[in-house]
Amino acid sequence: MIPSTPTTPTETTMAKYACPECGFTYDEQTGIPREGFPPGTPFSAVPDDWSCPDCGVRDKVDFELAESAA
Repeated sequence: MIPSTPTTPTETTMAKYACPECGFTYDEQTGIPREGFPPGTPFSAVPDDWSCPDCGVRDKVDFELAESAA
């Protein structure tokens, strides 16, 4: 019987999403505390009707994946 190799917990993948209108970036790692999203808040937890805090014209669904940590 082969002993199992212990696994180490992997770090949660954090991503960045950019507003296509003004370039504002939502970083899951840092969140946006002034908007009520503490560091570590995944983009999926941001309400769908949230709009860009810089330009205010785009809804969350319009944000594009800018960078994903692997």
